[in-house]
Amino acid sequence: MSKNILNFIVTIIVAYVLSLVLPWWSVMVAAFATALFMPLKKAAVFFIPFFAILVLWFLYSFILSSGNDYTLAKRIAVLLPLGGNPYVLMLVTGIVGGLAAGISGVFGKQLSLVLKK
Repeated sequence: MSKNILNFIVTIIVAYVLSLVLPWWSVMVAAFATALFMPLKKAAVFFIPFFAILVLWFLYSFILSSGNDYTLAKRIAVLLPLGGNPYVLMLVTGIVGGLAAGISGVFGKQLSLVLKK
């Protein structure tokens, strides 16, 4: 299995498990830990955690919102300039979480380089 795919899957699993007991920033801890112990190269350091958390948060918000016919998501999407579209709100939610995870992944990679020296 490719190192990128393995890191993607491990990031999703660790983030999900940590989110059961920690607040929203647990995705940052998961991305940091996977980047620290499973170092990636070049732009993958940012994009693998980014897409892993984007997928996790999008799917999780989709599952939660589909249970109540997107009622709350539609109302929040009206408050934000999203045209009342709950799917765009889910995408924005995933992007915000992905950015936090991507930056944490870069920090984890930088710390692994410092610790090797």
